[in-house]
Amino acid sequence: MSGATLTIGDYQALVSAFEAEAMPAIAGADSVDALEAVRAKHLGRAHGWLRTLSARLGELDRGDRAAAGRAFNEVRVRVEDALAERQQTLAPAREGGALADPTMPARHSWAGVVHPVSQVLDEMIAIFRELGFTIALGPETESPWYNFGALNFPADHPAMDLHDTLYVSDDVLLRTHTSPVQVRTLQAYPPPIRVLIPGNVHRRDPFDASHAPAFTQVEGLVVDEGIGFADLKATLNHFARRFFGAAKTRFRPSYFPFTEPSAEMDVVCGVCNGSGCGVCKQTGWIEILGSGLVHPAVLESAGVDSERYTGWAFGMGPGRTALARHGIPDIRILYDSDVRFLGQFSR
Repeated sequence: MSGATLTIGDYQALVSAFEAEAMPAIAGADSVDALEAVRAKHLGRAHGWLRTLSARLGELDRGDRAAAGRAFNEVRVRVEDALAERQQTLAPAREGGALADPTMPARHSWAGVVHPVSQVLDEMIAIFRELGFTIALGPETESPWYNFGALNFPADHPAMDLHDTLYVSDDVLLRTHTSPVQVRTLQAYPPPIRVLIPGNVHRRDPFDASHAPAFTQVEGLVVDEGIGFADLKATLNHFARRFFGAAKTRFRPSYFPFTEPSAEMDVVCGVCNGSGCGVCKQTGWIEILGSGLVHPAVLESAGVDSERYTGWAFGMGPGRTALARHGIPDIRILYDSDVRFLGQFSR
């Protein structure tokens, strides 16, 4: 025995009864509110006809369910189409009735804009393309070797710990910088190389005025014969002049495992114009990038002859650069999706 409590004929009769009752009710609704009441009765998720019919499919014999389901869906589509058509008919009547007031100001029409971080990234890419850079991309999940080992991180470096890096498993992590793409590019193509590497990175950073746990980074890599720190500094100063205009810049000695020597580049804070504020931590400067000559160990790990070739690299965050560019006091504003804020960046 099948154990079915409802025959296919009975079910089709219920579906026909649903359509016979719903269609006249929809056609007879003379207001948007009345139509909503019809929708709730027949198509409501809580107690509507449609929910009841859907639930009763399970009472049919298993072999009849496919045919019954097709009949149910055909009627459902016809009823929903009729409801949508009636909605379109009644909507202008509401707008032209008591709710319409010709003396009221027009509603503001929101126009979508490109996010300021995307605007900054697009401009960065355009500037470096003029200098002969091409785009290189890589995966957001990486092995510890590509993210740390190939980049000359010592095995006990604190950046490899759980409090700094997000691990998917013992052998997979969310990349903490776009630098692994440097190694992948050097493995795939022989020098000379001049690439720009944009992408998302992830760190266990606090979410405060100048840090975010997930953000966009853009990195540059140049490898060729006979290039040095002067080439790096000239290129980055050219970028700063193009991007920030007359803003002052400075280079400070720093340390990164994958570059030697290393330097950080700052621009005058766009919020306080160098007088000191919370965004620049009272220094008057905002760090926009880290840079340096590619460490020979990184070249060797990628199979490049470090005796013949030298290189330099830099990395920066378009989010932090947007802060300096537009005088935004808190990086968290960039993640709020507040249309009042975003509307200020309409091109």
